[in-house]
This record gives sequence, structure tokens and C-alpha cells, in this order.
Amino acid sequence: MIVHFILSGETLESISEEINLENPKYLKEFHNAHCAKEDIIHDKLIPRKKLLIPDHKTIKEYNSRNDAPFKDSKLNPELPFKPENFSKIFSVINKEIEETEFEKKSNVLLYTVSLKWIGKEENFHIFQLFKNNFSDQQGSMMSDLASECIRSLNPIVIKTDEKGGVINVSLKEETIYNFKDNKERLADLFPDQYAKIYLDEFELAVLDKNMFDRRMREDIFIKTYFADLRNGFKNGKSLIKQTIGEENIPIEVLQKVMDKQYIDEIVLEQNNQPKNGIDFNGKYVVNMKTGLVKELEIKHIISQYGVKNTTFLTIQELS
Repeated sequence: MIVHFILSGETLESISEEINLENPKYLKEFHNAHCAKEDIIHDKLIPRKKLLIPDHKTIKEYNSRNDAPFKDSKLNPELPFKPENFSKIFSVINKEIEETEFEKKSNVLLYTVSLKWIGKEENFHIFQLFKNNFSDQQGSMMSDLASECIRSLNPIVIKTDEKGGVINVSLKEETIYNFKDNKERLADLFPDQYAKIYLDEFELAVLDKNMFDRRMREDIFIKTYFADLRNGFKNGKSLIKQTIGEENIPIEVLQKVMDKQYIDEIVLEQNNQPKNGIDFNGKYVVNMKTGLVKELEIKHIISQYGVKNTTFLTIQELS
């Protein structure tokens, strides 16, 4: 038995996790069975008071009872991925805020995404993705050019594995074949020296298949909609690797079931342990029959070098 002095913010749950005790109720039970009358825990832990912690042998015995709340099968779902005949349109709202000590700038980009399952090749699923109906708060020439460039690539082809993880992002051969004509059309629409530089760089990314695949995997819709939601759950948790921000900073996200009283749709909450100026929170609504995402909300903050960047992303099924 170990004597621990309770710190501010600690809970039975947080301390149980530190000592690898699966069910926090046994920490309270053990303490109350061995402590003085004045130290009995009735509700919440009180900072600076004593907490009696069981030894490893006792913890192992408690864990063998296998009755921790997170062992519930509803909190450890096996999410399917059955996209056959899937065809939906989504609205996308992407709001970016940049703050420094002296100023605050923001922009909102709205567009729609049409996502359609095309078929299966061996063990891979093939989707076509169309982006349309762009609306940008800034309304600048360069943002209009970027929107037109993206539209010129429709449809984008996405190949996933059997769990919905992205294997490859590519273009149809006819899109690549016709790219020269599309580039000339865009150059006529945007006769500007900066537009020419943008189109030249755009051409490099489009015609280099590896570069296109690499960049499109970081597209905010693709990487969030096709996130690793279906990683196996263990003890009520699932770990997801994701990237955020313009620099695609890698983070590890913890995923849990928000409410176990689900039937047709499950709500998953995601968050990271805030550190190094990075904070991530997400919520996904997933169809339990198909495993496809119906809607999602993401908020992440990156605070570095005196600049705070906040992103709000909402994706919602329309039809």
C-alpha cells in the first residue's frame, strides 16, 4: 500500500489510469476500507488529503474481475467500411483565423463535395470526388483561380484499403491528357503574372503523379473524411494519427465513443493531449451499418512563434 497526497485536478479516474487500475471504483473502495474515518472519500477527491493506493498484486486482482466501464462492448465497437453504392453530396465549411499580438485575420471557404463509390479492384475501394460551388470570403483573383484549378481536375480518384484508409489519390488519364488545354483556358481567364506563376506550379503538381498523390492526401477533406476511424478499440479508446495545419504537423489523437446508447449512428469524439501549442478536438457521426461518415466537426489550434492559428472544419451530408 502506498500513501499518495492528492494534487489539484486529480480524480479517481486519472490516478487509476496512472497506476493501471482499470475500474476506478476499486481505488475508492480500497482507500475507504483502509483509511481513518476522517479520510473517507464520499464524492470528489480533496487536494492535499491522503489517498491510499493498492499494491500491484491487489491491482492485478481487481483487474481480473474484468468489470471496468470501458470494457463495455458498446464502447469498443468494430466499425465497418461498406461503401458499396455510396453516393453523397457534402457541404464543407473551412474557417481559418490567424491572431498575433497586433492583428487578427480570418477567412471562410465554403464548397460542396460529391463523393461516389465506383467499384472495387481486388481488395481496394475506388471513389470519385468532385469539388464544386466554391465561395471564398476574400474573393480575390488568386482564390478564384485556385477554385477554378480545382474544378478543372474533377473527378479526383481515391483508392482506399478495406478499412477506408487512403492508399492513393490520382487523376483520370483523360484529365491529364487534356491538362494543356485546361491550362490555356485558365491562363486566358486570369491574364496576370502571378496567375502564370501559380499555373506553372499547378502544372508541376498535376503532371507529377507522386507529387499529386502526396499533396492530395493532405487535402483537408480527404484526410479528415478518410481518417483512421476504424482502428481497433481497446479499453474504450482508439488511437489515430493525423496531420494538421499548412505544415502538416503530425499528431496522435485519442478517439472514444461519446454516447454508448447508439443504434443506427455512433458519435465519436477525438482529442489530443494539448502540448507544444497544439490542441485538437473533433466529433464524427458515423453510420453503424456502412461505417461511412455522415458529418464531422473539427477544431484545432496551433500556437507557435507568437502566432495563433485556429481552424474550424465542418462537413455535413446534404443528400
